[in-house]
Amino acid sequence: MFVLSVFLASLVIIPFALKTFSPYLWMDILYIADLVRIMVKFVSRRRRRPLFFVLDRFLEQTAAHPDKRFIVFENESYSFMDADRRSNKIANALQASSKYEPGCTVALFMGNEPAYMFTWLALAKLGSPVALLNHNIRSKSLLHCFSCCNAQVLIAAADSNAGVLPSLREQGVSIFLMAKECDTPGIDSLTDQVEKASDSPLPHSLRSHITFKTPAVYIYTSGTTGLPKAAVVNHNRLLIALAVLSSNGVTSDDNLYLNLPLYHTAGFIVGFIGPIETGSTIILRRKFSASQFWDDCRKYNVTVVQYIGEVLRYLCSTPKRDNDKDHKVRLAFGNGVRAEIWREFLHRFGNIEVREFYASTEGNVGFVNYVGKIGAVGRVNFIHRKLFPYTLIKYDTERDEPVRDANGFCIESAKGETGLLVSKITDLAPFVGYAQNEQQTEKKRLRNVLKKGDLYFNSGDLLRIDKDNFIYFQDRVGDTFRWKGENVATTEVADILTLADCIKEANVYGVQIPGHEGRVGMAAVAVKEGAQFDPSKIFSHVVSYLPSYARPRFIRLQNAVEVTGTFKQLKVQLVKEGFDPGCIQDPLYILDDQVKSYTPMTAQIYNSIVTGGMKL
Repeated sequence: MFVLSVFLASLVIIPFALKTFSPYLWMDILYIADLVRIMVKFVSRRRRRPLFFVLDRFLEQTAAHPDKRFIVFENESYSFMDADRRSNKIANALQASSKYEPGCTVALFMGNEPAYMFTWLALAKLGSPVALLNHNIRSKSLLHCFSCCNAQVLIAAADSNAGVLPSLREQGVSIFLMAKECDTPGIDSLTDQVEKASDSPLPHSLRSHITFKTPAVYIYTSGTTGLPKAAVVNHNRLLIALAVLSSNGVTSDDNLYLNLPLYHTAGFIVGFIGPIETGSTIILRRKFSASQFWDDCRKYNVTVVQYIGEVLRYLCSTPKRDNDKDHKVRLAFGNGVRAEIWREFLHRFGNIEVREFYASTEGNVGFVNYVGKIGAVGRVNFIHRKLFPYTLIKYDTERDEPVRDANGFCIESAKGETGLLVSKITDLAPFVGYAQNEQQTEKKRLRNVLKKGDLYFNSGDLLRIDKDNFIYFQDRVGDTFRWKGENVATTEVADILTLADCIKEANVYGVQIPGHEGRVGMAAVAVKEGAQFDPSKIFSHVVSYLPSYARPRFIRLQNAVEVTGTFKQLKVQLVKEGFDPGCIQDPLYILDDQVKSYTPMTAQIYNSIVTGGMKL
């Protein structure tokens, strides 16, 4: 009887104790189970012969569910079989052309449309690596991106900018235009050839030369600093990426809304490659539109949406409607949402699971916030850390390098401290690097980190792990600056500024001042519609929420904060322009402690600062 009583009591006490002292244990266990399942499936696929790639998974889906909707675009719908046949026609048309050699690298210069996906599938069937060019870039950047991956062929959309095409033709590049007619000499119409081509399957022998180390795609960095770099994504990495949605509960019953650019990692890998594994339907849109977002979700019964950067903030900035919660979206998957926007998004649009993750195009480690902790990008997990060893190390933002001890090794950050994320380069977690750019590739390698001879990937990101083992993104290495002997995280300051009533968005950065060590804080802000910038209130706001060293000394008013094509804030030009009212047309303000307000910046004040007459 006593034993039975103890047993019954334990049934009550143990769950209570676990919930109190280990509230996330069950979710941790489920995550580990998911991780093991993914690894088992990956290893199983790696052992298949002939070699198994993403294309083979697509062909499996086509054979199993030929009539299942794969892509919906505007008023058109394409099944898996439609996509297979159309990609066959493109592949056969290219193979028949004397200007294309099977296996050569091809650059895609197109916007979001089904033809983009069909063309990638066609090139995969021909064994060609594909460079995903940003269709917004022009002239010098386009030429650079094309040449750095040794592409021999360019396939461009009908409405592509033709200005740079003659330069490519002069270099012997074969150019195909996705148009029915093309009057430009030396440029072929691919659409006309595709219509005449057969839709018969391509022989496997065309891609028999491919290994897991062969480049599958080249995806370019956003180019917020300098010219873009081409990150090499090989077939092994793309095979791993198949699990990106299935590991987060997405199934064949889901409709995924894809409005992010297909040339970007999130659009291509999450939005296109992910559904190939799950068999989900892709609702494709040419570009992101905040005003049309929820109408599209309702029209197409969308259940899963993606976001990056400022996307969720844009949605929260739209006028409120009575039907804001009238939709079937259950999951928002992405990265880059700030905590206060996360809360506002849930409050306004309903019970949507937000799965924030951390990853980079070229990086060898990633995290996912499977718990749903607002603000976190992931969680420390023992098994995950064993498979993909990583750590946070102390970083000197002034010297722009890791802090090392007397023996020359890096110093690991304590819990609660911000540190540079580095991840060990192993066979399971390789770092391939950038095409034709060994210098930039080597810059991302960090040697002798914890012991002599070890090799780690330098993420360039500053993260923090709290006492509950949640991981938080803090800043990019180049964005964090040092002022008055203290580190200032730009994202934290921007978050505080956007809490002010009149400020819609803020981009924070550091600018140099002659005679001062470090960089002083400055913010470019956009004011909310219908509101006015109130210098006194903003002064009171920053004084209340920020320590003196973190308060922006200068504020620049803009109509809108500039972002890249992937919704990341641009800082380089702002830093370069500094706080000189002589070369900046926007209204400028300086923090004035004596009058307890931000006051207009004048040429006289500027000269006094740069000549050392005024100390900040």
